[in-house]
Amino acid sequence: MIGRLLRRNTSAARIAGFIISNLVGLAIMGAGLQFYLDARSLWEEKDSFLKSDYLAINKIVGADAMWGNSDGSFSPEDIADLQAQPWVEKVGTFSKADFRVYASVALGDTPPTDSQSDQPKENNGRRMSTAMFFEAVPDEFIDLGSTSFEWTPDSPDIPIIISKDYLALYNFGFASSAGLPKLSESLVSGIPLNLTLSSDDGSRRIQAYGRVAGYSNRFNTILVPASFLDYMNEQLGRGMGSDSRKSVKSSHKESAASDTPAPSRLIVDVNSPGDAAIAPYLESKGWEVAGDKSAASAAFMLRIISGIIIGVGSLITILSLLILALSMSLLMEKNRRKLHSLLMLGIPVSEVARPYWQLTALSAASAAVIAWGAVVALRAYYLKPLQAIGAEGAGLFWTSLMILLLTFIIIFINCRGVTRRVLNAWSK
Repeated sequence: MIGRLLRRNTSAARIAGFIISNLVGLAIMGAGLQFYLDARSLWEEKDSFLKSDYLAINKIVGADAMWGNSDGSFSPEDIADLQAQPWVEKVGTFSKADFRVYASVALGDTPPTDSQSDQPKENNGRRMSTAMFFEAVPDEFIDLGSTSFEWTPDSPDIPIIISKDYLALYNFGFASSAGLPKLSESLVSGIPLNLTLSSDDGSRRIQAYGRVAGYSNRFNTILVPASFLDYMNEQLGRGMGSDSRKSVKSSHKESAASDTPAPSRLIVDVNSPGDAAIAPYLESKGWEVAGDKSAASAAFMLRIISGIIIGVGSLITILSLLILALSMSLLMEKNRRKLHSLLMLGIPVSEVARPYWQLTALSAASAAVIAWGAVVALRAYYLKPLQAIGAEGAGLFWTSLMILLLTFIIIFINCRGVTRRVLNAWSK
């Protein structure tokens, strides 16, 4: 009875305006967020051990490097200037092996036991071998878990990260022309590598085992744990490799020791790989980013476009909230005398406000359900084409949660406003 009385002057046009504007806003926000979640796998790097905000930077090799006029290394001033850029979080340096590395693999090998780890494994099968190199970056730039990329002198093998390009070159270049078997990532990860590590003059030699712990899409290098590289540089090197690896903090003002070679490559943690200020800065310095740059730029543009879409949807949602608040305010102003009379009769505030609460909740919930359905329909339209070009897609959990939370906020704010206006009617 009370609800029928108080809703008599309800403007259906205003309520419909709120529902339409609210569902449009929620649908735009939900569609923008869902598309971002579904499409981001197209540009996100597959490196499980490196964050997508890391860049490898080196100096462009020019003709002067052929004549020894430039070694392509970074001076302490270069590193300090790079660290001072607003888009840089931190800077680290690549360290290099100061010893020779020779690797061989025999198909059919099994991982060595602890008792065999200090002896090379004999195998009568087909054997492949090559000279190679090792590099390392500060541990804080590696994200392979607490144990999968650690090394101590007692470790039975050495975890190694290689570039996917190296495996592709072997499979589709060298293996095809030499009649050798092609190797998958999982197969290579399961094959132990026989490593021969020796000093530059060959007077010191160490036999070890290695295993491929991960693959990189962006960095064309062979990474080993920094602890291993430092240890082996001390055992086999000439004292030139171990000190070049460090993370450079913003307050770092020290220069490298005179007998320590300057690093030739840097790893940089940036705020956003697609920042417009990065390319002009590197170009002015004569530096370049190693690996695929398009993925980072595409990911940055995806974030920007999705942010704009979500921002527009947020603005429409806020406007719909104001429309509902204004509609309720006008409706309650028309019923102000009725509200005052009901309160004077001793009817609780909650009973008087309940019809408006119900109207608010029903309108907001209707808009949310329709908006969620629109997002699902739109996703069904674009998901198959996205998956056809390699997108993995994402569930609807986060989008549904966002719509639910926004709807709850809209209902809560308007119900609080209704309660306040009912209390104001008491003073009439």
